[in-house]
Amino acid sequence: MSKISLDRLLQSQGFGTRKWCRELIADGEVAIAGETMTDYRAAIDAENLRFTVFGEEWEYREHVYLALNKPSNVECSRKPSNHPGVLSLLPEQMTWRDVQPVGRLDHDTTGLLLLSDDGQFIHAQSSPKRHVPKRYLAITFDPVTPALIAQLTSGVQLHDEPAPLAAQRCVQVGERQLEIVLEQGKYHQVKRMLAAAGNHCSALQRIAIGGMTLESLGLAEGEWCYLDAAQRQLLVPQTD
Repeated sequence: MSKISLDRLLQSQGFGTRKWCRELIADGEVAIAGETMTDYRAAIDAENLRFTVFGEEWEYREHVYLALNKPSNVECSRKPSNHPGVLSLLPEQMTWRDVQPVGRLDHDTTGLLLLSDDGQFIHAQSSPKRHVPKRYLAITFDPVTPALIAQLTSGVQLHDEPAPLAAQRCVQVGERQLEIVLEQGKYHQVKRMLAAAGNHCSALQRIAIGGMTLESLGLAEGEWCYLDAAQRQLLVPQTD
């Protein structure tokens, strides 16, 4: 990529307005390769760049792709109403970068959530045409039965859907636990399907998206990480 002025570079990385970024530079708070930078007009080659702000090291990223293990009682909204917003779990720079959740999890649903400031990535991951499977662990109010599994895999009718919705896969993993894989991503789909099948969802966790599992990321609740290109490839639908 072509070189970019230092103030614009910092702004692109979420360190505030250009005016604020110029003040950071003037105050000697920005360094590259151990050299304190004082000229906001300095032309910087951003490729593979590492720099420090307030002594903390950062890597230049044209876009950020994040995975978060969302806790309960956190809203997937930039303007939360009843609970803290998911962006409160990330560094402030992510808000300045306009990072947004990819889709939504209910405030009481936990687990794997993607976030990014790349509009094309968000659109592609959110598109129902991609058919990316999402795997959930559901805790049910009543015991899981073979009849319940059969209903969920054959399809249940929701009142606002023109046709029955079926789980791609559904496996019992405990007396009141089942893993359910969906492709559609409809509103409150797991909870509504369980209710339509005569049971209820007491707790819900998303444990995988495509080939990416929460377990493989090793994130505790509330923790997040950057996703590299190889990890993002796990989110691409696989063809036979």
